[in-house]
Amino acid sequence: MPIKDIHIDRVFLVVLDGVGAGELPDADRYGDEGSNTLAHTAEAVSGLHLPNLERLGLGNIIPIGGIPPAARPMACFGRMRERSPGKDTITGHWEMAGVVLERPFPTYPHGFPPEIIEPFERAIGTPILGNCPASGTIIIQELGEEHILTGYPIVYTSADSVFQIAAHERIIPIQRLYEICAIARKLLVGDHEVGRVIARPFEGEPGSFRRTERRKDYPVTPPATVLDELTSAGLGVHAIGKIYEIFNARGITTWDYTTNNPSHISALQRAAEQNSSALIFANLEDFDMLYGHRNDPAGMAAALKQYDDSLPDFLNALKPSDLFILTADHGNDPTTPSTDHSREHPFLLVYSPGLEADGVNLGVRESYSDIAATIRELFDLAKRPNGVGFRQEIGAGKSKFNRSR
Repeated sequence: MPIKDIHIDRVFLVVLDGVGAGELPDADRYGDEGSNTLAHTAEAVSGLHLPNLERLGLGNIIPIGGIPPAARPMACFGRMRERSPGKDTITGHWEMAGVVLERPFPTYPHGFPPEIIEPFERAIGTPILGNCPASGTIIIQELGEEHILTGYPIVYTSADSVFQIAAHERIIPIQRLYEICAIARKLLVGDHEVGRVIARPFEGEPGSFRRTERRKDYPVTPPATVLDELTSAGLGVHAIGKIYEIFNARGITTWDYTTNNPSHISALQRAAEQNSSALIFANLEDFDMLYGHRNDPAGMAAALKQYDDSLPDFLNALKPSDLFILTADHGNDPTTPSTDHSREHPFLLVYSPGLEADGVNLGVRESYSDIAATIRELFDLAKRPNGVGFRQEIGAGKSKFNRSR
C-alpha cells in the first residue's frame, strides 16, 4: 500500500498486561505448551463479548469464542514473537522499546541462595520469613500472622525475575518497607541482578489479609531505548501506570502514576484529549496482577469487558494524526494450573482515524522491537539493528514534527 499523506504526531502504545494470544514456538522450554490467554478465557466463560475490540479486528488474529472475525476490521492486525528469552514484564516492554536481551534475568525456583539472603538480613538488621516461590496473595495468608508476631519481612519470588518483599503496613511502615526494598536493589547485582525488587504492602487481620495499592517496583535501569531517542529529539514521552517504573524513569518526560485499570483508562482518556507528547505509553496490569496470577478467567473476562467499554470514548478523542497501538507483553493464561506468566504471542492492533489501511494483516512480527522501529520511522529517528517497522504497511507518513538526524 502506498504511503498516504498523513502525518502521525502522537503514538499511543497501550499494553494489556498478560493478555496473550497463543503459545510461542518455544513455549515448551518454559512449560507453557498450549497456553492461550484470550482463547481459553473465552472458553471458560462461554464466549467473550467485546464489540469494540471485535470491530478493531481482535477476532481476525486468532479464533476467540464470542469474537468473530470482522468483515472490515477498523485496525491493522497481527501477532508478535518475543526474541528475548523470558516471559516477564520488563523484558517484554524493553523489547517493544527496541532492546532485545541476550540472556534472561535470573529466576529462583527454589528460593534465594544464602549469598543473597544472608547479606540482605545483615543489611536490614532482621531475619526474613518465606524465601520461596509463592503466590503473593497466598503467602501473606500463610505467613502474615507470624510476620505480625515477629516483625520480620516476608520475602518471596515467582517464575519471574523478582525479589518481592511483603509487610503489613502497621508492622513495617510503608517508608521503611521502601527503604528495605532499596537495600535489596543495591545488593542484587551481577549474576543476581533480578529484573525487579517489589514492595508488597498489605493490611488486615489474620484470615483476611489483603494487599494495598502502595506497591512500588525497583527495576533495573534499561540501556538506551526509543524513549531516549524521542526525548533527545525534543519530543515528549508520557508514561501511564507502571511504565515509569519499568523503565526506571529513563527516557520519560511526564507521567501519571496510576495504580489500577480504571485509573489507567481515565489517564489515557485525559492524554488523548490534552497531552501533546509524541509517545503516550501505558500499561494496564489488572489483567495480569488480579486475574491471570489468581487463575480467575471470569475476572479476566470482566476486566476485558471494562476495557472494551472504555474504547468508544478513547477512539472518538483520537485525532487523524494519532496512531493507536494495542498489544500485550506476555501471556498469563488463567485456566492453566500455573499462576505465572505464559510464553505467548501478544496480539497486535494498529489504528488511526486518519489512515485508510483498515484490515491490513500485519502477520506475525518477528520481534516486539518492530514497534520501536515503526516509531523511529514515524519520527524520522536513526535506524537501529533491532526491529522491522510497519509504517509503510499501514500507510503512514512521517510526523510533521520530525527532527533531522
